[in-house]
Amino acid sequence: MNITFEKLGNTHQKEVMDIFNYYVENSFAAFSETRLPDIFFEKIMEKIQDYPAYAIKDSDTGAIAGFCYLSAYHPFPTFKHTAQISYFILPHYTHAGAGKMSLDILETDAKKRGIRTILADISSKNPQSISFHEKYGFKRCAQLEKVGHKFGEDFDVIIMQKEL
Repeated sequence: MNITFEKLGNTHQKEVMDIFNYYVENSFAAFSETRLPDIFFEKIMEKIQDYPAYAIKDSDTGAIAGFCYLSAYHPFPTFKHTAQISYFILPHYTHAGAGKMSLDILETDAKKRGIRTILADISSKNPQSISFHEKYGFKRCAQLEKVGHKFGEDFDVIIMQKEL
């Protein structure tokens, strides 16, 4: 399987929302309780304005395998050296290196922009993501207890941090 990255744009709206909504409906990875309409893609595009963002493409099939991006941690310029990271990758690509490749490209782009710290907000009910981030140098820096509720269960938000 060959993975390539395309700059995320409006042409990816349907695939991105299908992938995001898969995680809304089937996991704690996406925090929304209900499926979001395709128009929510505009909110994502606003959030990532001026930050690197990619559609992850299976170049063997042409299918969009996921998406990844950096966004502002906080709107004040005081925090311009810190970014939030997000990625959503279809399950059958998660053990094929797409996650690590996404992290690598976003870290490279972050360094070019002068970003020194990357943060990830992860549900306590998503141990695979926590393990992935720990494996690649993220450290737990905070745990917000029982701040989320989905599928009839409370969950914590684990904030993880990586210095570049």
